[in-house]
Amino acid sequence: MTELRPLDSGFMELEDADRHISLGIGAVAILSGSPPSRDEFTGVLARGVQRNARLRQKVRRAPLDLVTPVWEHDPNFDLAHHIRWTALPTPGDEPALCELVASELEERLDRDHPLWQCVVVEHLAGERWALLVKAHHSLVDGVSGISVFRNLCDAVREEPEKAAPEPQRRVEPQWLDLVREVTRLPFTVPRSVIGMARGLAPLATAAMSPATECSLNGPIGRQRRYVVARADLSDVHEIGAAFGATVNDVVLTTVAAAYRDLLIGRNERPAPDALRILVPVSMRSEEAKHLLDNRISAMLPFLPIDVRDPVERLDTIRHRMARHKSGGESQAENSVLGLAGRLPFAPMAWSLRLLARFPQRTVGALVTNVPGPREKLSVRGREVLELLPATPIAMRLRTAVAILSYAGHLTFGITGDYDTAPDIAVLAEGIEREIQRLREHAAIRRPAVSGS
Repeated sequence: MTELRPLDSGFMELEDADRHISLGIGAVAILSGSPPSRDEFTGVLARGVQRNARLRQKVRRAPLDLVTPVWEHDPNFDLAHHIRWTALPTPGDEPALCELVASELEERLDRDHPLWQCVVVEHLAGERWALLVKAHHSLVDGVSGISVFRNLCDAVREEPEKAAPEPQRRVEPQWLDLVREVTRLPFTVPRSVIGMARGLAPLATAAMSPATECSLNGPIGRQRRYVVARADLSDVHEIGAAFGATVNDVVLTTVAAAYRDLLIGRNERPAPDALRILVPVSMRSEEAKHLLDNRISAMLPFLPIDVRDPVERLDTIRHRMARHKSGGESQAENSVLGLAGRLPFAPMAWSLRLLARFPQRTVGALVTNVPGPREKLSVRGREVLELLPATPIAMRLRTAVAILSYAGHLTFGITGDYDTAPDIAVLAEGIEREIQRLREHAAIRRPAVSGS
């Protein structure tokens, strides 16, 4: 048995605090041809599950949450609990698929069994089928969730790994070195605490200073909507190169433009302090990329939805994100999560459950960007044509945007509350339109830069 990490158990507490939410995150693979037979697919899934014991484990919690929950082997593990077959109604188009994904995001995973599920979707138009892989957020984050899907895919030839460096022989410290380290403790420990406090200061300030009230934050119901936007990764790289920005800067700029359109369409003023977003930051090392847990921290930047010009908007985001990164927010929060793992679980769980019942008015949306596979994948010889991310909403966030890269393309999976965000198609259209605008500005800037 293994104890859940603090953030993993926190997602369970968050779900328990609100009967309207389900914290299952998913990836939808659209594949060519027709699906394998049920026996074939069961074999594929069995091999994938065999590679990771956590997929055969369920969560056991103590009465009153007096001790930390643990992952334990499910003695009644049965693959049949985790496979479901369904079919889209005619004409099997994208709106029908999106409606199915939305309904899957509404359903909570069964805690009596390991917290994941596969849904095979037949009758997708264009001689295609889909595979939805969903897991609870206590089991995976975006990066580890993609590794679950990759375990179901056919093997791909990977680049040979570089030889590991020779391990250095450990030299026992001399007594003088020990004395030096002990004498430095009064200085190094406070310095690390000060660094953590400095990094957490912006997060604490954000948590205590609500954003301007707008329709993006408020109570949510049970039902969901889901839409998709698309972009070529080469276009995003081209824009970034023209303006000295990262892929994430460009992505956030397109999202800012889309939310500006959404609020204007709702007759709301896109004020500079109207939309603070939650941006998860992966803290996962290369060695831990296949471990199923959460290794994320977060930043809370304001999106410049008040800025009208696309280039100025990108420049504003570029500077803001650089400031947030240099401020050490994500590293400080990650240190706090590490500290939380050494504190008694019961008071932490009770406190989190109590806090989750208070309405947060600080954050207006979630935007998460996950790097996906660069190479083309297949399942039993059927090519994976697209990968669509699907993320839940919670804590009064009526919309969320998940971005996933795959084989040279970016897909934006946008989740919305059914009743309070009926217009999320505006976000998808705004993202694609902003990419086009930035491409045009990049094309103008490129000759000017090369000429200079």
